[in-house]
Amino acid sequence: MQRDRRTNPYPYTWEIPLGICFAVLLILVLGAHAGRAAANTVAGAGPTWPPTTQLFSSVPGLLAGDASAGLADPPLAVATTGALWAWMVAAEIVVLVLVAAAGGYGWTRWGPGALKGMADGTEARQLLGLARLRQHRAVIRPDLYRRRKVTR
Repeated sequence: MQRDRRTNPYPYTWEIPLGICFAVLLILVLGAHAGRAAANTVAGAGPTWPPTTQLFSSVPGLLAGDASAGLADPPLAVATTGALWAWMVAAEIVVLVLVAAAGGYGWTRWGPGALKGMADGTEARQLLGLARLRQHRAVIRPDLYRRRKVTR
């Protein structure tokens, strides 16, 4: 029965990995713009965000060190190149840590080694109740709890 839960008849195709790659790319671009917004806020220009039409086309300007690249109305005082890069690196590190944490969670939750159809302890406790779990613990985990012999 467990073998049936582990086999997946759905063939591996390219749609899911490609969607994940595009999502990670979008998150990285948003992280670069968040770093620019933080750098410009610290420099006194306020939080700046480009229009959605300039979201991807302004990234080369950001990487070149232009803190006003892609902005509809650039402020007079923007962050310096060093400050822009420092804030962008800090934002990208945070983004990469969050993406890695989400990827690790997804791998353990839906990856090839995950048990299908099994509830964890918290879900079983919510569904069945603690009293019922304790009452039937010998059936649920016979390796840990032996049945009590009834003496008459």
